[in-house]
Amino acid sequence: MNHQVVLITGALTGIGRATTPAFAKDGARVAIAGRRDEADEKLVTELRTLGAEAEYWRTDVRHEDDVRSLVDKTVLRFGRLDVAVNNAGTEGKPGPVTEQTAESYAATFDTNVLGTLLSMKHELRVMLPERHGSIVNVSSTYGHLGAAGASLYAASKHAVEGLTRSAALEAAEFGVRVNVVAPGPIDTAMLTRFTGTPERKAGLVSGVPLQRMGKPEEIAELIVFLASDKASFSTGATFVADGGKTAR
Repeated sequence: MNHQVVLITGALTGIGRATTPAFAKDGARVAIAGRRDEADEKLVTELRTLGAEAEYWRTDVRHEDDVRSLVDKTVLRFGRLDVAVNNAGTEGKPGPVTEQTAESYAATFDTNVLGTLLSMKHELRVMLPERHGSIVNVSSTYGHLGAAGASLYAASKHAVEGLTRSAALEAAEFGVRVNVVAPGPIDTAMLTRFTGTPERKAGLVSGVPLQRMGKPEEIAELIVFLASDKASFSTGATFVADGGKTAR
């Protein structure tokens, strides 16, 4: 059985929703963070039916007091923090650079970049003194590619990958690992919103050598692996899961 204490942000939908039970079904104790109380409490109930200890705390990762409180409550409830999955994110406002504004920049970067930074800051505050822990951030193939019509999203995910590598170098001497997962097109509500139409979604998928979208559960399994001792020599790395999209 896996008795890790796992903290997951953005756990209610998409990749986060698949990752949460992937940890729970194996016995992990899970803390989830979100902003939709009723839906998050329902998820906690589902996790408990899988036999997992689970708690939910309302958290907005854009606000440091919320993040600090989340980490402190997790440690108080479960005694420690072994794994953190920083998945909270937004696709922002699609459109060309000429249509972007300071407001659309802030709306994207405050969640994707500042939220990741604040989460790692307080997760590492706990993990470094214990000289133990694994952090997995969620990026995108757009974290290392350009994306017409998604400049702010791509820029924010580039920043997440830079934060991940830098934090990994700082944490390595303490035995704490920090990695990033970069999914390609995954069958989630975010992808549906981003593409806008079935035709655009099909066009995106046509560029995937495996000729299909990925499943959230496939990314969840990769995250669980990276959090485990099976990946004990991996840190500061980007793990791509995109059906071969970036191999070309």
